[in-house]
Amino acid sequence: MRQVLTPQLQLGEVDIGRIEFDLQSRDDILQLLRGLQHIYATAELREAVFGHLEQIIPQEVDTNTGRPGMELWDILVLGTLRLNLNCHYDRVMELANEHRTLRQMLGHGLVDEDGQYRLQTIKDNVRRFTPQVLDGINQIVVKAGHRELGAEEAPLAGRCDSFVVETDVHFPTDINLFSDAIREVIGLCAQAAEKYGLSGWRQSKYNCRCLRRLYRRAQRLKPSRSKDEAKIEARRGEILAAHEALIARCEEFLERAKGTLAELPSNPLSAHTCEGIERFMTHAERQIDQIRRRVVEGEKIPHEEKVFSVFEEHTEWVSKGKAGVPVELGLRVCVLEDAMGFALHHRVMEKQNDSLAIHGTFITEPLRFVLGSAIFRVFVQAVYIYSPRFHHA
Repeated sequence: MRQVLTPQLQLGEVDIGRIEFDLQSRDDILQLLRGLQHIYATAELREAVFGHLEQIIPQEVDTNTGRPGMELWDILVLGTLRLNLNCHYDRVMELANEHRTLRQMLGHGLVDEDGQYRLQTIKDNVRRFTPQVLDGINQIVVKAGHRELGAEEAPLAGRCDSFVVETDVHFPTDINLFSDAIREVIGLCAQAAEKYGLSGWRQSKYNCRCLRRLYRRAQRLKPSRSKDEAKIEARRGEILAAHEALIARCEEFLERAKGTLAELPSNPLSAHTCEGIERFMTHAERQIDQIRRRVVEGEKIPHEEKVFSVFEEHTEWVSKGKAGVPVELGLRVCVLEDAMGFALHHRVMEKQNDSLAIHGTFITEPLRFVLGSAIFRVFVQAVYIYSPRFHHA
């Protein structure tokens, strides 16, 4: 039977409501734990949160019989921790097993040597902490925060601003995006050929090294700054020749990749490999077209046709005019918060700019409390009612 929290304290265990924190620390883990402690210590709020959290239990499961699963309190603590830190499950497991204060919050005493969390157990349970569950908890916590601060009946005013969530990409140019795409095509085809006994990709590593030399040659050639027209034309000829040599070699590999796709067996195991090869082939073909248009024909490629990463295709080129930060690569996110610092709503602005958000203005009409899980720090602002970072000068 899955429980909310074991009511009986074990030897060496500290009551969650009595856990003491270092009030001088500004670390985000301690701020999060203090907010969770407030939820636990407030009976009305705790019952509302766990009443909503019970929906993660599958309907076909009998809660009165069977072996116990991870407690709902543990799922809430570890789920909010993962979102707050934006970390993977391996780090969550390490913190849950080794972080002393976090283990006290999870209900483990100093002598509890058997309360170790396994990676698969964390994955199976914490992934049930879905955006829909988080949305409902956020509504409950924000309303409770307004009651605590005596602002439940006051007119709700909010402001919103956008920031850029940067993606993990290198600076994009058409030639290095082309290199990334064709390298992935060769690598995936080589793996498929080895797995299914196909020919044609035995020298894949050598081919990648050859392409790397052609890529470096084309990358290093820059237009001549000389005033001599003959030297300018000579350098332009070298640039064209280098790019044409790179494109011609890559087109050979693309044709070979098409043949490999035709030879792959039609089964679910190879479908994922075929999808990956086709995706990167599409990127490579688009980059070939853009390189020819830019280098050979001298055309300026429209911004809307450009892609800034072949791995994280949602990446956008964002220029917000910040001092010292001319360009950011990622996605704009607009966050709406009220006058007390609670995050009310967020919106991921794909293919949109700040003019479509309510930038730097206040709203006095009633607002619906909405939150998804895309921005991990938003929940911390909502759950951590007495966060010191709102009070530091």
